[in-house]
Amino acid sequence: MSISPARAAAFDILLRVEQQDSYASELLHSTRCAELTPTDHGLATELVMGALRWRSLLDSLISGASSKRPEKLDPEVLTALRLGVYQLGWLDRIPARAAIHESVELVKRSRKRSAVPFVNAVLRKLDDSLTPGKGFLDSIQSATSTPALASASAHPEWLVQSWVARFGLDVARNVCAYDQSIPVTSVRLRTVGVERELEVAGIELMAGALLPDARRVVSGDITKTKAFTEGRVAIQDEASQLVAALVGQGARILDCCAAPGGKTWAIADRNPQATIVAAELHAHRAELLRRRVAAGNVQVLTTDVRELPVREPFDRVLVDVPCSGTGTLARNPEIKWRLEPADLPDFHSRQVEILNAAIKHLKPHGRLVYSTCSLQNEENESVVDDVLRKNESLRLCDSRTELVRLFNDGLLITEPDSLIHGPYIRTIPGVHPCDGFFVAMFERQ
Repeated sequence: MSISPARAAAFDILLRVEQQDSYASELLHSTRCAELTPTDHGLATELVMGALRWRSLLDSLISGASSKRPEKLDPEVLTALRLGVYQLGWLDRIPARAAIHESVELVKRSRKRSAVPFVNAVLRKLDDSLTPGKGFLDSIQSATSTPALASASAHPEWLVQSWVARFGLDVARNVCAYDQSIPVTSVRLRTVGVERELEVAGIELMAGALLPDARRVVSGDITKTKAFTEGRVAIQDEASQLVAALVGQGARILDCCAAPGGKTWAIADRNPQATIVAAELHAHRAELLRRRVAAGNVQVLTTDVRELPVREPFDRVLVDVPCSGTGTLARNPEIKWRLEPADLPDFHSRQVEILNAAIKHLKPHGRLVYSTCSLQNEENESVVDDVLRKNESLRLCDSRTELVRLFNDGLLITEPDSLIHGPYIRTIPGVHPCDGFFVAMFERQ
């Protein structure tokens, strides 16, 4: 039995994620994966994301079935074991013999033949004790303490503790359960009639939860449609769409950390007559942004916003800063295994610097929207507090007022108060059906 293309691709992607700090979602949409059949691509995606979401629990199972600690194993051996255990314990349609045999073959392929008996023995032992789909998500909801929740949901305990302290145990359970589930694909409809076009192409959609132009994909691969390739529909999480909507309308708009460009694109669609400057620090990301947002009124600058070479001020500014991404773990599970508590002060410092720099480009009485896809206080309220202390001309706005306006104008379809946390807007995965975002709105006096 040879190694299936799906398992070979999943193995290679997981190794790159482990050894090169690559992002799984990007690799799954790489040229190599584009050559997979739809069935193989679906299985590769399931294996990669599942192994990343449940990594610590997989390692615990491996440790319990062997005399070797996972951290002592060669990366190739550990990756093959994780793939095998995930198939045995989570995927009830995969025959155990296929999961075991191909994991062993992956070890041979990696020239780790001395580890073949070990991998075979561990997987056969776990095959006797694991029942596929035995209710790992149910274990999350029954956890009654932070350590139990962290263990059951395969999250670092320090991260779960921060959520329990901030939101309470019940909400933390919901966040963890959402992170361990396949997130819905949300899209933004850009043209009239495109929804019907997608339906004809075999894409089943349902209404969005937050915004009238949003849809959730029930079934079908939207990336294979003509509407997607021609840009008439855009994949974008609803919380991200909401951030763009909150920027509002203006004659001159600045998007400070613009790549990959989903929010820039949405802002340009709402402001076709505006002059929009999209700043991006990294040249390769700026080029991707130029290709993605093909709007004549968008100027992409490859520059650090802290050194923005623009003198004329803006009446709308979006500061969607680089952050830890803890609100996106369902889509980017590798983040939770890379992030350390010591990283948060560094994010905080950079975010304060970027926000302070952006304020200088805001017109008097102009609106600035600060956002992150993080659930951590250090990147959200704490940044706002630090910036307000040093900018007397800046006023923190009550975000509820803007949400009510959007609701009354038909641009928001959920109850505004469900998104409000004090003067801020917050979406929480598992509480809301989308990524976790934080938004603070300012006016310069």
